[in-house]
Amino acid sequence: MSGPLVSGPGGTRPFRVVQWATGALGRSVIRGVLERPGFELAGALVYDRAKAGQDVGVLAGHGPVGVTATADPQDILDLDADCVVYAPSPSKDPFSELDTVCALLASGKNVIATHGYVYPYVHGSRLVADLEDACKRGGVSVHGTGVNPGFMSDLMPLTLSRLSRGITHVYARECSDFSGHPSRRMVRDMIGFGKSEEAYLRALRTTRAAMQALVAESLHLVAAGLDLALDEIDVDLAYRPAPAEFTIASGTIAKGTIAASRWTFSGMAGGRPAITTELVYKADATRVPEWGPPGYAVRVEGRPSITLTTDPEWVSNGTSAAAAHALNAIPVVCAAEPGIRTHLDLPLITGRACTRPRRT
Repeated sequence: MSGPLVSGPGGTRPFRVVQWATGALGRSVIRGVLERPGFELAGALVYDRAKAGQDVGVLAGHGPVGVTATADPQDILDLDADCVVYAPSPSKDPFSELDTVCALLASGKNVIATHGYVYPYVHGSRLVADLEDACKRGGVSVHGTGVNPGFMSDLMPLTLSRLSRGITHVYARECSDFSGHPSRRMVRDMIGFGKSEEAYLRALRTTRAAMQALVAESLHLVAAGLDLALDEIDVDLAYRPAPAEFTIASGTIAKGTIAASRWTFSGMAGGRPAITTELVYKADATRVPEWGPPGYAVRVEGRPSITLTTDPEWVSNGTSAAAAHALNAIPVVCAAEPGIRTHLDLPLITGRACTRPRRT
């Protein structure tokens, strides 16, 4: 379950890690924990009770490791562990289980979340107070990470800003093709593809609030890093219907139902957009060519201006990338002072070299 005793707490034992939820991302985290020296798998929480009692290594496609999955959160709270990688399926309200996160923190376990918690300060003093109090009681930290949010729309712009001065605008764009994404819950229930226009608009109020809650964290994180105060966040949405019926991994998209959407979030300062995040989602990019090809783009406008663009193949496995980002943060977060710890509070997080290829 663990490698040599390196860089663990106090330098005497490995970091004991719990995986919360065993979806695709969670399974990737588990494999990473099992393969990394200085890490030890302490347990795993599953939402599907049919998985309870099974060997966690088997669930992750790794082989038996002698750790049993549980569906009872109390079992996790009672464990002796250093960190929980908290990766439940993305929901429209990433803070719907705030009490659970606080309980994990109060039990003495650092929490690294893969959905939300990138910059919790934007959600009000009560949420911040609850998190800080739980961290204080447990003597631990909470940190939000991911690919987007958590890297491309916040950490990457801040990194590029090192090469510029007199910055006037920051722009980050994601365009994602969901044709190969197998999750019906993600593609249809959350993003809304395959819904009639009427059904899509009916759900829009809840969807807009959830999207803004997540993106606001990135916008305010960047603003704080640039020593800028945002006055408000402006939101714009456009969407496109499917020009004809087609099938993607999650099912059929009927003609006339929603097949693409473009969200634009602008952090306003002094009456103008200072930080902009654009999110373009397509059920199938070959069917809906509007708004450009899949990939990412980041632009920092200043002296000099800097632009970074990627194609769809910029990362070979997005799920594995998100898992690695969380895994690589574990030693840094565990060593941090107790409390909310964003990318602005932590030292540089890097990966680790490996002398032989390993699966993701």
